[in-house]
Amino acid sequence: MIMTITAGNGQHTYELIQDWARLPDGETFGVVSTVATDSEDRVYVLQRKDPPVVVFDSTGNFLSSWGNGNINSPHGMTISDDIVYITDRDDSVAISFTLDGRPIQVLGQRGRHSNTGAKNPGDLVPSAAGPFNYPTEMAPGPNGDIYVSDGYRNARVHRFSPDGDLIKSWGEPGNGGQGQFHLPHSLLIDPEGKVYVCDRANRRVQIFTAEGEFITMWTGMGGPNDIARDSSGVFYLCEQAADNDGPVVSIRDGDGSVKARWEIRHAHGLWVDSTGDIYLGLTTDHSVDKWIRKGKFS
Repeated sequence: MIMTITAGNGQHTYELIQDWARLPDGETFGVVSTVATDSEDRVYVLQRKDPPVVVFDSTGNFLSSWGNGNINSPHGMTISDDIVYITDRDDSVAISFTLDGRPIQVLGQRGRHSNTGAKNPGDLVPSAAGPFNYPTEMAPGPNGDIYVSDGYRNARVHRFSPDGDLIKSWGEPGNGGQGQFHLPHSLLIDPEGKVYVCDRANRRVQIFTAEGEFITMWTGMGGPNDIARDSSGVFYLCEQAADNDGPVVSIRDGDGSVKARWEIRHAHGLWVDSTGDIYLGLTTDHSVDKWIRKGKFS
């Protein structure tokens, strides 16, 4: 007998499909960094082995794979308007692709790291610098500008024009002040252009204008690994363990108030598709979990 696991409450009630994605016979996942879906809810899984991108339909059937030779250290992934945005962390580049894996644009120079004085990835860096030193996430804004969180050996967010010209960088190393970062691990840009940054080691999400001016922050969470937003303006985070809690998914309204929260397997990346289903990229378990929404989604 297979036990059904449910979580959440009310409209945010979900049922778990553990190890959801089905690879071809004989294949296994490497470390799964994150997941994202395209306009047809095909699911793109970013893993730290070749092929780095593996594509499934919404029921978990394998469709295709790509990326060999183009992504050496996969970290963050966003899909917007059917363009795939991926950060190659250790090579310090951020790359956009077509859905079938053709490179469109590369930001940064492969293997060239800005001078922050950092040694160990994840430590609080001595100083902030320009792009890039182990970038973590890349995402477009509503006007086509591109934002990159530069976090494992830097403490900044960089804003580029659609053509790839650097417009502005902001952020400094620190453990609590506005605009201070200790491992900006992921980011999201909402339809109004506000920038949400997962300041992981500081256990908070900082929110900025499109120009990098601080607006507010959300606190009271484990270290946020990733953030997503659905079409109704609700936010989803996967958080690292905090205090006596294990890793969790939290669902929050636009003010950051928690609507639902439950424990999960450790997730490094998270995505929400057009139906409100949640996908989790699992680094430790080398897999993808899917939480199917049972509550009403509008």
